[in-house]
Amino acid sequence: MWECPDFFPVAVGGREGRDTSATGRGVKHVLKVSLDRMRFEHYTLGTYYPALDRYLPDQASVDGSEGLRYDYGNFYASKTFFDPAKKRRVLCGWANESDVTHDDASNDIIKGWAGVHLIPRELWLDENGRQLLQWPVEEFGRLRSQHVSLANQAVNPGGFFRVNNIDAVQADVEVTFEISSLEKAEDFDPSYVGDAQAYCARHAADVKGGVGPFGLYVLADSALEERTAVFFKIFKHKRKHVVLFCHDPTRSTKREKNIYKPTFAGFVDVDIDSSKTISLRSLIDHSVVESFGAGGKTCITSRVYPSLAIGRDAHLFVFNNGAVDIKVSELNAWEIRTPFMNKEI
Repeated sequence: MWECPDFFPVAVGGREGRDTSATGRGVKHVLKVSLDRMRFEHYTLGTYYPALDRYLPDQASVDGSEGLRYDYGNFYASKTFFDPAKKRRVLCGWANESDVTHDDASNDIIKGWAGVHLIPRELWLDENGRQLLQWPVEEFGRLRSQHVSLANQAVNPGGFFRVNNIDAVQADVEVTFEISSLEKAEDFDPSYVGDAQAYCARHAADVKGGVGPFGLYVLADSALEERTAVFFKIFKHKRKHVVLFCHDPTRSTKREKNIYKPTFAGFVDVDIDSSKTISLRSLIDHSVVESFGAGGKTCITSRVYPSLAIGRDAHLFVFNNGAVDIKVSELNAWEIRTPFMNKEI
């Protein structure tokens, strides 16, 4: 069943949004549907012909479960709107609760609510024309407070370190990783081309690899008994390399009863052979982790429910479970203030 269909234009070239009525040259159209069967959102890029009232997806834009998604995690029922004041397209999405399995929603009934709105995202067409990019709206930056930074810090194979002097239960983290070598990248199994999620479950954060897994442990306790891993892993495929981006919450909580802790993943369309660098941004908010890989090319959202890594006992780590050195070229992290909410109107 289709839910929350959305149809809108995006500019070809540039980040500026387009009014919903825009057609013609310099515009592509997006058709997005929320599919109830798997609770994922898929979209295609194509051309709209107003005279025929017909939308034709691009030949390379796959219409189906192997096609593009806004977000490869717990993100659903989204809609966009055009903001004429700032000339941007804004995406608003929702994440349901995962503190119970799908077979037992009684906890939601007791609470009287289920699900949270996520941070609004600006949305535009990648310069390669093959996909959309997403990034938290600029207004979110006004909530940043205490700031820590570091640069040029090596993470040896099997190593990790804690990012100190930040309250990491509610944080905004931006980091750029530099890969020392791709020579030890493992061969990619082509049978997983259309199922990054299954590949991530097989190559989870604790499974030592060649190039990666490397990334962040968020909402982690000091002993790393609880942690949610946000990471990259790089594979060799023919004469190029494939980048897998994952959320692994399998160790996110010591609670055992009915917790739904799926791994989520997507492939990242980057030329890692040329750059040997990749960026990550993660927004952390108690039970929500929203991550943006490679400047918003691949996005993943998870709901997690720590029992130890809560409040001031929640920490942030950088880790490398691969066989080659990884360097943190730059890391910036901010504590995020709770926004002021009007109590009376």
